[in-house]
Amino acid sequence: MVNTTAAMMSVGRSGGLPLASLNHISIVCRSVEASLDFYMNVLGFTPVRRPGSFNFDGAWLFNYGIGIHLLQSEDPESLPEKTEINPKDNHISFQCESMPAVERRLKELDIPYIKRCVEEGGIFVDQIFFHDPDGFMIEICNCDNLPVIPLGDHTFAMASCKRAVAAKQQPLTPVPAQAAPPATAAAAAQCVPSANKAMPRVAGDEAAAHISCA
Repeated sequence: MVNTTAAMMSVGRSGGLPLASLNHISIVCRSVEASLDFYMNVLGFTPVRRPGSFNFDGAWLFNYGIGIHLLQSEDPESLPEKTEINPKDNHISFQCESMPAVERRLKELDIPYIKRCVEEGGIFVDQIFFHDPDGFMIEICNCDNLPVIPLGDHTFAMASCKRAVAAKQQPLTPVPAQAAPPATAAAAAQCVPSANKAMPRVAGDEAAAHISCA
């Protein structure tokens, strides 16, 4: 990713709070045990000590520079059921350098997902979306392919993002976890938006927390 930290700081400090970084996200769960298993064994988070003074059930995890705080719902049956995977739903996104490895692992775990391929100025970004046990959206992407360019006029920031999404994003492609077509050299070498194919980029398997515009 293009390093625009200084520029972002100069733009955002005019009236914003003196923030440093994202610390954690909290997720209300039907079952802390099921969610703990998911975030450990699917996303690779590590359990960490939680304050003993809390008088409610939960769990803390940490990795990739952020924390995940799981909170046991007091009324699990009241939580809404989500079956459709909708990338425009609330979600957290993780940067990844090996999309094929992620896809292979999701197939092994029999986790349903959908894929998108976004093109912007000749740059291709691959996205995979799936749910945690409570229907919270998870995205895995190589969004770092796109440079972060601060907009000089905040007034048009949202309009610009909407235009880019409308013009560039492709229709959703549901991918059954059990139906995994074998990867080919031709498929791995390109990402053609009209064909709705993802562009694998095999590199290190380390991931970093990332916030997506999608």
